[in-house]
Amino acid sequence: MPSSHSAGSSSWRLGPDLKTALGTLTGHWERAGLARRLWARDATVWTAASEARWLGWLDVATLGGSASELAAAQEVVAAVAPSDVLLLGMGGSSLGAEVVCQILGAPDRGATLHVLDTTDPAQVRRLVEPLDLARTVCIVSSKSGTTLETALLADYLLGLAERQGGTTAARRFLGITDPGSALERRARESQFGGVWSGRHDVGGRFSVLSNFGLVPAAVCGVDVSALVERATEMATRCGPTAALRNNPGVQLGLVLGCAAGLGRDKVTLVMSPAVSALGPWLEQLLAESTGKEGHGLLPVVDEPLASPEDYSTDRLFVSLRVVSEPDAGKDVALTTLADAGHPVVELRLPDRLAIGAEFFRWEMATAVCGAVLGVNPFDQPDVEASKVATRALMTGRDTAAAETGSMRVARLGAISLHAAPETATELRARAGVVDDLPALLSAHVQRLVPGEYFGLLAYLDMCETNRAPIQRIRYLVQVARRVATTVGFGPRFLHSTGQLFKGGPATGVFLLLTCDHADPLTIPGRNYTFDDVNAAQAQGDLAVLVARKRRVVRLHLGLDVSAALTQVETWVRAACSALPPGPHGGAF
Repeated sequence: MPSSHSAGSSSWRLGPDLKTALGTLTGHWERAGLARRLWARDATVWTAASEARWLGWLDVATLGGSASELAAAQEVVAAVAPSDVLLLGMGGSSLGAEVVCQILGAPDRGATLHVLDTTDPAQVRRLVEPLDLARTVCIVSSKSGTTLETALLADYLLGLAERQGGTTAARRFLGITDPGSALERRARESQFGGVWSGRHDVGGRFSVLSNFGLVPAAVCGVDVSALVERATEMATRCGPTAALRNNPGVQLGLVLGCAAGLGRDKVTLVMSPAVSALGPWLEQLLAESTGKEGHGLLPVVDEPLASPEDYSTDRLFVSLRVVSEPDAGKDVALTTLADAGHPVVELRLPDRLAIGAEFFRWEMATAVCGAVLGVNPFDQPDVEASKVATRALMTGRDTAAAETGSMRVARLGAISLHAAPETATELRARAGVVDDLPALLSAHVQRLVPGEYFGLLAYLDMCETNRAPIQRIRYLVQVARRVATTVGFGPRFLHSTGQLFKGGPATGVFLLLTCDHADPLTIPGRNYTFDDVNAAQAQGDLAVLVARKRRVVRLHLGLDVSAALTQVETWVRAACSALPPGPHGGAF
């Protein structure tokens, strides 16, 4: 039986190897005073680079706007009496608010929050067309104030709103951005209804308890003061004078770092339905913070639990369960996994408001894990690389990059497979054919071995019609190859797991999906469409993946995405049925 210990609202069943490593590392942190030095903003806890500039999130009690600032936001919204709030923002500028409203929001207390974080024309149209813009408040959220997607979406929505409501439509727009940014200037010049400031010392993915997360939640009727109170209580428990072995955030971070050091870098999240919306936020926080310098944790979200023998030795299971939502089936499954030697951490939340505490616990844990891995958890160099590649394509400076050094390898009906020349050569050798698309796709899946992961990167509308077959494809590969799997919708994931895919361990095998659009959706004042931008982002993403020597192929699905996904699912199902099972990663 694996060893275990419990403290408060958590239990830890880590197994002997991980427990021993954790004890050793905890002792080192105690002797070196690393938790105290972290709170003192000592950058040598990490890489002695720019880390000290990004620790404003430690000031959780005063991080967000004052009560008067939040009340002012609510007053602006009350004057409109909106039925909906539309949040335009990417990554940390929108994920936190989305999580808070999904978990704590209630239709009878305020407007419904919708997040627009895409350049996919079909998704933009699907989300915007049902809204009455005369009764919709639009929040434009960007830390830098120059985020490409957010700027284009603001252009589009302002144009629509002005056509429907005249020149006063801008009063229904609010801005959230760092002081002095281009967005702040635009908001003032366009006479937005208000602008709320971020903080220069808080990065986007650590900003959920700042105005970026609190203002949209407050205008939707969420009691954000209670959320901050829970976070502040957790910050005290994680504080510089707390006993390290009872410090919830530091201990979780040390477990994450130790597990990664032992090869268990696939953090598989198992969550109660009440807090399942927390998954994408945790995904960004962990992946974008740790995925660099060849290190990193892969957060695995929404993957079905399997039997112990279906997993390699690369998993750490973390359960977040609301105690009022017992799930005997998951309890049995987690116990079975722990008994088989897989480490399992269970975090029990007293209620939904406890997400406030979890925000801070996981921020602290991520910062600590970054220190253990020896990386700067507050930068995102490979996210910037993708932005550069996209801008090059958009401005036409690098038209050859439209195919990113890749070529069309095979076509069947409306679907075509594209890959870099060296990838095409390897797949043809594996499959024993030149241009048989299903066989080449099967050869790509067969590249996966235990300890690696499969990433589906879909530059498609993130609607249920597309999500369902993609999830089924994911599950087929998970079972057939016994590997971790992840799904990202572009360009959303570029501001999240995209950093890990390019800067983390080279253990991913990727299938990138693109499509055509019947209506490319024009953008006021621009000489390109949303379709152009979305295509450039996909191509730029592919360019960086290829440059980083990642194993990636692109399937272009044509116009009928639903039919194409059904066909791809059929091919993958046949491939997984024909392949020998992925070998186990070794006995425990």
